[in-house]
Amino acid sequence: MRVITGRYKGRKLAAPAGRDIRPTSDKVKEALFSILTDRIYGSRVLDLFAGTGALGIEALSRGAEYCVFGDSSREGLRLIKENLEHCQVEEKTRVIPGDYRKTLRNLGEEFDIILMDPPYSGGMLPEAFDIIGEEGLLAEDGLIVAEHRREDELPEEMGGFTRVKERRYGIVVLSIYAKM
Repeated sequence: MRVITGRYKGRKLAAPAGRDIRPTSDKVKEALFSILTDRIYGSRVLDLFAGTGALGIEALSRGAEYCVFGDSSREGLRLIKENLEHCQVEEKTRVIPGDYRKTLRNLGEEFDIILMDPPYSGGMLPEAFDIIGEEGLLAEDGLIVAEHRREDELPEEMGGFTRVKERRYGIVVLSIYAKM
């Protein structure tokens, strides 16, 4: 695992030892940031279900102003902190341990980009979208990007947000939502 481009290009990131954490592949990560290119610089990003923190770190590398990382896994939190230290971006970040519901309800700030890559079998996305809408966490022109398996079709509208784009990469789908 590595940072693909930007200020921290080429830096190797600590990867999980087992299969409990599933990092986004470089191919999907490149595609995702190609889609978000015009929106990254100066943005405020939430990397929820952050795992290793690779997506949020990639956003920071490409010019995001600030990133909050949320995860409930002890191993994930360790990896996030290790990777943030390795890239020397701690001052631009906040790491929140715990369940995604609690994290979302206690943020109290808006984000331009919300990245969500939950465990594929967890069925967590609909509730996460609902809470994001209820708490007003997405900025007016912001985007939510949800990574999920091809078999897990997401509805056109969810939590007050409308799907504006969907891209498929093998068994992985990126569904992109905006405010209605």
